[in-house]
Amino acid sequence: MGIMNFEQIRNSQMASLKDTVVEAMSGYAVKGLNGYSVLTTSPERDFLAVVSVANVRGQHVTTTSLIVHVQADKVIIECDINNKPLVDALIQAGIPRSQIILAYAGEPVPEAA
Repeated sequence: MGIMNFEQIRNSQMASLKDTVVEAMSGYAVKGLNGYSVLTTSPERDFLAVVSVANVRGQHVTTTSLIVHVQADKVIIECDINNKPLVDALIQAGIPRSQIILAYAGEPVPEAA
């Protein structure tokens, strides 16, 4: 393989970031006692959500527990209602906290994002 230009390096880093986010979010898409959760993504894997369907006390319930988008070198968490916050899983997976924005907690989202 030849020398990579800046664009190729940036695309490679972005793909790696997206891979890490998908891997971390996959841990939240599980089958439970009364239902299941699935990870959904846009074709570019820059917008992701974990959607759950369950039966709780005889009621059909749906919820979106995680909404995330990846833009530039940032992971923007729009919604997270899980017991184990996604930010912890992302940091554990090697993404620096400085690259993670907790929009749902009021952290400012850059204009370009």
